[in-house]
Amino acid sequence: MQQEKIAGAWLPENTSRIIFLAAAAITLLPIVQPPVALLLGFALAQTTGNPFPVATPRITHWLLQLSIIGMGFGMNIHSALQAGKSGLLFTITAIAATLFMGALLGKLLGIDKKTSHLISCGTAICGGSAIAAIAPVMKAGEKQVSVALGIIFLLNALALFIFPAIGHLLHLSQQQFGLWCAIAIHDTSSVVGAANKYGEEALQIATTVKLSRALWIIPVAFITTLLFKTDSGKIKIPWFIGIFVLAMLLNTWVPLVQEIAPIMVHSAKTGLSLTLFLIGTNLSRESLKGIGRKPLLQGVLLWVFISTVALVAICSLV
Repeated sequence: MQQEKIAGAWLPENTSRIIFLAAAAITLLPIVQPPVALLLGFALAQTTGNPFPVATPRITHWLLQLSIIGMGFGMNIHSALQAGKSGLLFTITAIAATLFMGALLGKLLGIDKKTSHLISCGTAICGGSAIAAIAPVMKAGEKQVSVALGIIFLLNALALFIFPAIGHLLHLSQQQFGLWCAIAIHDTSSVVGAANKYGEEALQIATTVKLSRALWIIPVAFITTLLFKTDSGKIKIPWFIGIFVLAMLLNTWVPLVQEIAPIMVHSAKTGLSLTLFLIGTNLSRESLKGIGRKPLLQGVLLWVFISTVALVAICSLV
């Protein structure tokens, strides 16, 4: 919170809020793509600061879930099941390999065990959502959670630009790219943003596989309880995935829903741009400085490992 005040100290508080709200409104324009919205939010965090540091994470949380549900209205359940089936083996293998490699890297680098596990879970499953779900189960401290979240959010921001560029460079098909970003990018927002930039088919595959990957929060949370010998805490189950599936079912079999589906999908994509803008506004200099070199190195190495292995496997098998 202190950084946001420092960043915008040269501006009156009302002016800072006006700039923030104006920038947020700009991201709602059709010409503003998700990566641009993220960059705009990041630029704001480094200059005028975020005048709503408490509210934006909460709004981001709900807005992302609503955007994902909205995208469900643009998908067919039959193609989604096919995509989920093809991505199941990749998902299970990637999660297991990432958790194992994360634990190994954490030990080699001498990183606090809980911080290392949070980074591994965020990389293996679904970024910030996984960290938020696993942290109370293992009784992680505020510093450990903030370090893990900072690393995940930073790498997610980079993925939004790097993955589509690599995909085009290697001439990946829509299916290959959809699978790759669903497995190798941490957070759902960046997965959807990158896939949306690559193509409609990639978006459908990536969203379906990514959300099925998110369900692994539940078994990993139980494993975490055993590893850290804590009492079983409250596990946050991603309920919105059920509504996403319901949206797909309605779009597949209800003609009335099919008529309004394009409006729902357009609204969802607009909501995603605003979501990424809000994520960018929370990447302040203070939050980035507090990450630490060794945890950041673990996050980067783990990300490079799973991205490379997944890409090679997908190009060989798909």
